[in-house]
Amino acid sequence: MLSIILLSYYSKERILTAYAKVRTVMREQGVPYEFIVVDDGSADGSFDIALDLEKREENVRAYQLSRNYGSNYAVFAGLTLCKGDCATFIPDDEQLPYLKIVEMYRLWKAGEKVIVPYRTGRDDGFLNNLAARTFYSIINRMSEVRFPKGGADAFLIDRELIDLLNERIHPVNTAIIPEVLRLGFSPCFIPYERVRGTNAKSRWTLKKKMRFFKDIFFSGSTWPIRIITWLGFIFASLAFCMIVFYGYIAIFGNPDFWGGMLPGWTSTVVIISFFSGITLFSLGIIAEYIWRIYEEVKGRPGYIIRKKSDSDKR
Repeated sequence: MLSIILLSYYSKERILTAYAKVRTVMREQGVPYEFIVVDDGSADGSFDIALDLEKREENVRAYQLSRNYGSNYAVFAGLTLCKGDCATFIPDDEQLPYLKIVEMYRLWKAGEKVIVPYRTGRDDGFLNNLAARTFYSIINRMSEVRFPKGGADAFLIDRELIDLLNERIHPVNTAIIPEVLRLGFSPCFIPYERVRGTNAKSRWTLKKKMRFFKDIFFSGSTWPIRIITWLGFIFASLAFCMIVFYGYIAIFGNPDFWGGMLPGWTSTVVIISFFSGITLFSLGIIAEYIWRIYEEVKGRPGYIIRKKSDSDKR
């Protein structure tokens, strides 16, 4: 059985449409499935619609997070709730073709453990396209995770990986797709053309994008720590060369050749200011890692699924 996790956030006008289309495709293709709606703290009645759908359809289950955690953590939550032999997730804007889900399912049936679809092109505007290309280029160069060209927005994984993610990965300050790729299992990458989704306003804000970038970068890369070591070595070497150079001038230099020298305090202020900036920059990077260690050892849950009331249950 395939578990399909619908990520819902202010989706009251899209939940029923998405389910109807999924049901049509899965029935036509003969794919057994369950449909799990994970509402990410919506306040527009989306969860009530999902609950009503759950009561009418045997293969539908609806859950709501205690607040808005973000789609990344909604996927983690959905994986703890699913019962299928494999699982995937879909956004509520219908931008992932549902027939692509069937293709991923067929590949899983053929023995693949991890199937990752990637876009063959982006139509998000010049600035968004440039930012996306830059983002994935940085991640691929500076972390142990390797994204396909154009990035990845979805996956289908086997129950073995679902259990590993649920039991071994703490979903705090991390991202689901890098965690899946980091597990290995020889991912199968398949291209797809993203369809034009609904015209609903995107809630993927700049703030959420920046948090997503930091979660991926700092959870999957030790490059910032390593560059601090190299910066320290390089600038210490330059400082040593400057000491030798100015020492030679002071002892053996020709005043007529070098001319008037700047006051001694000028070089002192410049050097102190420069190295103070490098020190603060380095401490800021280290602080990012220490903060994430602090958040991890506190053991707080990455998300909370609200309990259903008796009236919500079947």
